[in-house]
Amino acid sequence: MSRTTVHLLRHGEVHNPDGVLYGRLPGFRLSDRGQAMASRVAKVLHEGDHDIRLVLASPLQRAQETAAPTAAAFGLTVAADPRLIEADNDFEGTRVARDRASLASPKYWPRYVNPLRPSWGEPYRDQVERMRATIADARAAAEGGEALLVSHQLPIWVTRLFLERRPLWHDPRRRQCALASLTSLTFSGSRLVGLAYWEPAADLVSQARDVLPGTSAASPLAPGGAP
Repeated sequence: MSRTTVHLLRHGEVHNPDGVLYGRLPGFRLSDRGQAMASRVAKVLHEGDHDIRLVLASPLQRAQETAAPTAAAFGLTVAADPRLIEADNDFEGTRVARDRASLASPKYWPRYVNPLRPSWGEPYRDQVERMRATIADARAAAEGGEALLVSHQLPIWVTRLFLERRPLWHDPRRRQCALASLTSLTFSGSRLVGLAYWEPAADLVSQARDVLPGTSAASPLAPGGAP
């Protein structure tokens, strides 16, 4: 039975000096550090004996820019797949800068009536279903090799929670899905046999400024290693 790996790559750091929760808003590009993160991932994959045969990315600019260096390194083109897009969110466009406590304002309380769904945005289960469908298609297309799918923190994290049979509801501060991190899914045929998380650009992540929550493992494998 052939083995196939599908890597879920979160995009790199975004140029966002005003601290906007950008969500699906257009025009948010990678910062210079974000470009360096994308180049680091491409270098690690290309020099690490990986066999990338397919590169898909969310249609949002930051994901397309993150995917481009890896696609170029393997002589591929980046295909946009809307199923990899960021989760829809009622807070999109809100300016929080470094003060996330502003989201606790009473004016937002009606949006928090059901955190299990969640009530403020796209249901977690809907995100999982679209991500699972994309992963299945990518696995079939890259059978016996590897595929790179560039997406966003929340869709990647809830997909991992589902695959690990954990509740989809979670504390956003505990998401293990840092900028430019890889969540790598290994399949034997169509059966998932392995899941690994690694950060090829951990040293750059430690310098990053980002309004989104989450943690960085600062893996000792970074910057050049892989599981």
